[in-house]
Amino acid sequence: MPEAWFRFYAELNDFLPPESQGKPVKRQFDVIGSVKDLIESFGVPHTEVDLILINGESAAFSHLVRGGDRVSVYPAFESVDIGSVSLVRAAPLESLRFVLDVHLGRLAAYLRMAGFDTLYSNTASDSDLAAFAMREGRILVTRDRNLLMRADVERGYWIRSPDPKQQLLEIARRFHLLSYMRPFARCMKCNGVLNPVARDSVAHRLPPGVQHKREFRICTNCGSVYWEGSHHARMCEMLEWVKAEGSIQRLSSRDLHDAETGRQCSK
Repeated sequence: MPEAWFRFYAELNDFLPPESQGKPVKRQFDVIGSVKDLIESFGVPHTEVDLILINGESAAFSHLVRGGDRVSVYPAFESVDIGSVSLVRAAPLESLRFVLDVHLGRLAAYLRMAGFDTLYSNTASDSDLAAFAMREGRILVTRDRNLLMRADVERGYWIRSPDPKQQLLEIARRFHLLSYMRPFARCMKCNGVLNPVARDSVAHRLPPGVQHKREFRICTNCGSVYWEGSHHARMCEMLEWVKAEGSIQRLSSRDLHDAETGRQCSK
């Protein structure tokens, strides 16, 4: 039976059992298949992969793996020049827009709070999510790795942490969001854009105790009115924490050397 050797780098090891992490792993197969299919047979969604080397040469997802091949699989490279090798991902998206699965409602609110266009519905099916991501060029964020293995999902991210605050930090690191944050620019309820509004025009809608506020914003979609309430300071503290903790995580120097020289799956 043909067999090939695979090695997964950096955070891709999160998808592997402990005994397979950080070292070459053998995979036997009856029928020659694409490297995408074999990568996902390890439980690693293709959306998490940005570079594949087969026997030292860059390869596309459609490349057929044959007996004796040695395959190196890398996640996104963070601000690193990796020379002449070719990434499997197409050109970067023109804008960072997200669609989240039904389990990530709190994260959706946090992303909107930070100013990012984020679709969320607690009734959306997997096919709905995949369709939104493809049709609108959105990044699909989910806790379900199987959802990211769908052929019609091109870009996505599997959230590691179950904690919404940590999830926001994960997304900020992975997609370099820190310099793009525009806090309180979107409605946390419906994702609509917030615009400044005169107090007099919304005074009849304000609860007692906020009439003295000077600055208000209104959602251009659902009409919700926002002002700096008691929770505003806590939200600002969270965003400052994300900025402070959001330094870019890079691959190790060994990983980079392997990608640049083709010394994969060694020892």
